[in-house]
Amino acid sequence: MNRHIEFGRLHNFRDVGGYRSADGRTVAWRTLYRADSLGKLQGADWERFLELGVGTVIDLRYPWEIEAKGRIPEAERFRYVNLSIEHRPYDQAEIDPDIDPWRYLADRFAEVAEDGAEEIRQVIEEIAEAPGPVVFHCTSGKDRTGLIAALVLTLLGVDREEILADFALTELATERLAADWRTAHPDRVMRWPSYGRAPAVIMELVLADLEARHGSVHGYLADRAGLSDRTVERLRARLLTGAND
Repeated sequence: MNRHIEFGRLHNFRDVGGYRSADGRTVAWRTLYRADSLGKLQGADWERFLELGVGTVIDLRYPWEIEAKGRIPEAERFRYVNLSIEHRPYDQAEIDPDIDPWRYLADRFAEVAEDGAEEIRQVIEEIAEAPGPVVFHCTSGKDRTGLIAALVLTLLGVDREEILADFALTELATERLAADWRTAHPDRVMRWPSYGRAPAVIMELVLADLEARHGSVHGYLADRAGLSDRTVERLRARLLTGAND
């Protein structure tokens, strides 16, 4: 199976399936997808997207981002849910190039995990209860999308190294994401040389921070986000397939 699904205008659309769980099962293919902005879909890309049979679209962006860049076409065809998990906007293109970029981004993730705990819980509930394939996305499919993917894969019992590797796959799209930014902002200069980067070390720091603060990622999701055991059980039953079915 091909994890990367090629589109002309989308650069970071991936199937989250195929990873092994600690209990011997496997994350189902063609059931959960992560992506950059679906507002870019049109023409042949749109037709290819429809072939995936997605029933639920979870948009992690701010409402003002959606207003500026558009949401998925024909949103009424889907269960479309906007859950903005980030509450403190920042401009990555303007980050001071002299600071430690990975620690800086990990600290922004920590803000999202704290401020957006309720929305994060709702996102996971939507994924667990959706009747068909689900896609969740932000603008670049990197930070907000990457955090949700890491949390879901952790709940599914996927090995930490594979979770970090999944996050880092965005690096394959970095050049195109940066090119899109330059096209959209012809009058600006990108100050931060790490724009669009997603090395594994960022997510390694993020998960370590959650463990230090809450005892474990599961502890964060249960105690801070309020995720129920029933939702976790439903998520695993829906997304894991194989030996223990």
